[in-house]
Amino acid sequence: MKAMNLEHEIVVITGGSIVSSQSVQTLWSGYGEIRRYWINGSNTMSIIVKHIKLPKPQHHPRGWNTDISHQRKLKSYEVERNWYDGLARQTTAYCRTPQVHQSVEQEGEIWLIMEDLNASGFDIRLSPGSVKLSHTKACLSWLAHFHGQFMNASAEGLWPIGTYWHLDTRPDEWERMENQSLKQSAKAIDTHLNNAWYQTIVHGDAKLANFCFHANGQVAAVDFQYVGRGCGMKDVAYCISSCFEDDDCERYEEELLNHYFSQLELSLDKSIDFKEVKQEWSELYNYAWADFYRFLDGWSPGHWKMHGYSERIANQVIKELR
Repeated sequence: MKAMNLEHEIVVITGGSIVSSQSVQTLWSGYGEIRRYWINGSNTMSIIVKHIKLPKPQHHPRGWNTDISHQRKLKSYEVERNWYDGLARQTTAYCRTPQVHQSVEQEGEIWLIMEDLNASGFDIRLSPGSVKLSHTKACLSWLAHFHGQFMNASAEGLWPIGTYWHLDTRPDEWERMENQSLKQSAKAIDTHLNNAWYQTIVHGDAKLANFCFHANGQVAAVDFQYVGRGCGMKDVAYCISSCFEDDDCERYEEELLNHYFSQLELSLDKSIDFKEVKQEWSELYNYAWADFYRFLDGWSPGHWKMHGYSERIANQVIKELR
C-alpha cells in the first residue's frame, strides 16, 4: 500500500468518509507515528493507524544508537504485526486488545489499521501518581487472563523469549552495568526464568501506560512489540513496578500477588494444575523483578524504579544463587 492510498483503505474498512486526523504520538526513536482518523457516515467514529517507518535512526533519547538496538526495533515491529495477524484473535473480553482491521507491509513500512479503544470506551489513561490499588488489580486481572489463555502456547512468529529487556537482546546494557554482583548473576537469573516448566505468552511491555481503562473498571492493553514466550511473573513484576514506588510495592506485594493468582486460577484450563503453576511462579517473582532491575542498572542508572524494594529483592536473589 502506498501512503497516498491509506485514506482509501480506511474508507473501505469503515464505509464512511474521513473528516480529519490528529497525531496521537510519535513512535520511540522516530520510527513512525500513531494517528487517529475521525470518520463520518459510519458506525465507526474513529480509527487508529500505527504507521511504522523503518530507517536506521540518527538519534535515541538515551543514546542507544547501535545496530543491535536498530535490529531489535525492526524485529519488534514484525513481531507486533505477526501478533495481530495471529494470536490476538484468540484474546477474550477479560484480556481485551484492539481489533486490527488490516495490516500491510510495503517497501520498508508497516501500517496497522486498528480499532480506536477510546471510541470503544477505554478512554482513561493513568499515571503512577494517579493510579489506585484497584487500577493495578485491574491490570493484573488482564495479565492473569492473558497468561491463562495462552499457557503453553507456541510463540511462532513472536519473540522466542518475550519482554523488551531480555538479557540476550541487551548486551550493550549488560556491559555498562555498575552492580557487579548483579552483573555476574544476570545469566543465572535469566536461566531460572527461561527454564520454568510453565511458560505462557507474555505481553512484554505491560507498564501502566500501555493499559487503557474503561469507566466500568475494565481494561484493555496495547503495544505488543515485545510479546513472546516467558514466565508470567515477568509481566507481573514489571506492571507493579510501573504503578508504585518503594513503600507501596512492599505494602501491596502480597495482596497484589494473591489477586493475580486468584484470577489466573479462574482463567486456566482445568487440565493444567494451578497449584503447580502458582508454586513455581511464586518462587520466580523475585527473579523476574531482579531481571528487570538488572536491565535498569545498565540502561538508566538512578532510574526511579531502582529503589530500596528493588535493591532488596535483587540482593536476595543474588544471595540465593550463591
